[in-house]
Amino acid sequence: MSATEFFTALPVSEALAGFRPRRRTGTEPVDREAALGRVPAAAVTSGAALPGFARSTVDGYAVRAADTYGASDALPAYFDLIGSVRMGAPADVAVRPGAAVQIPTGAAIPHEADAVVMVEHTQVTMPGVIEVTRPIAVGGGVVRADEDVAVGAELAPAGRALRAQDLGLLAAAGVTRVEVRARPRVGVISTGDEVVPPDTAELGPGQVRDATASALAALVAEAGGEPSPRGIVPDDVDALAGTLEAAVRDCDVVVVSAGSSVGARDETTAAVRSLGDSSVYCHGLAIKPGKPTLLAECSGVPVIGLPGNPLSALVVFRQVGLPVLRRVGGITHPPAEPTTAATMERAVASAAGRLDVVQVRLRDGVATPLFGASALLSLLTNADGYVVIPEAATGLDAQAAVTVTMYR
Repeated sequence: MSATEFFTALPVSEALAGFRPRRRTGTEPVDREAALGRVPAAAVTSGAALPGFARSTVDGYAVRAADTYGASDALPAYFDLIGSVRMGAPADVAVRPGAAVQIPTGAAIPHEADAVVMVEHTQVTMPGVIEVTRPIAVGGGVVRADEDVAVGAELAPAGRALRAQDLGLLAAAGVTRVEVRARPRVGVISTGDEVVPPDTAELGPGQVRDATASALAALVAEAGGEPSPRGIVPDDVDALAGTLEAAVRDCDVVVVSAGSSVGARDETTAAVRSLGDSSVYCHGLAIKPGKPTLLAECSGVPVIGLPGNPLSALVVFRQVGLPVLRRVGGITHPPAEPTTAATMERAVASAAGRLDVVQVRLRDGVATPLFGASALLSLLTNADGYVVIPEAATGLDAQAAVTVTMYR
């Protein structure tokens, strides 16, 4: 591959739209209580209406709404108190005209009643009689039998990770098991003669501990995947091809760090091309940091070649790797990232056609850009979040209004 071909960088938006590996994880049943964060393989629907019976939303008195017409403080409506409803029991009394039944929040609505007057709008005038000082419309203070969920309604959509509130609704509907997508297994390969394991006590000349693999594994786990560390491979195409081939056999996504730079260390592209049923979608993205990124496919498994500098690798994996990982794992409704509005403390230059990801520190609504070499991992640890300068922009002015994506 020539330098000219390498530096024909593809816009990130085009890469995300066009890179569509065919790999998808399988499905498996899980208990509801273990389903938090899992992704339903198909929409979960309700076999019954919820709550299943008409119930009161307030403490008060069940009445016929028509009997309250015109009621006011000056001219209250009077009702005979003919009974009460207990929680967890059927309403065994019918409300005749001019009568009321005492009812707590959540209890079943008595027969013939069509509204519940709040206790605050009533008072007991004498034993067995109440007065109502506010009119109420039909349906007031009442939840219909199918108002929460109708029969056959969707409880949880396919492709969206289950949240705490989703599990609550599934429990209310009596769902005990959910068919979900298997967690994507992500092979993480580090490359480089100079890279040594993080637990290396003493570094030799020119050696660096592998920081990227640990951070990538954490991002994978945070996104619902299962990281599968594959160790460190030296700068050797054949060695990388062997490790890559093994990873492709039992992983859903493979990430290679430090093997996709231009020139002599461009081993990932060569390793991918040496495998059967493989193709390179692009080598070079219009993003800063992270231009020397590789997107490829081997036997349907997406392979992402990341730059060697940890900051660049992690930035690119957030922007490109996580969307690929989620797609493979069946996520069609990605979770929204936490964001906040801010203004830029100073101007930041950019180039049209390139996506710039700027790390920022946030104080009192002001975003201060953090600059430094892409080898400095501390830029990420010191940042509260990042600002994306769109591909069409040529920079940001001082005091510009921006959206900061916050690190969790």
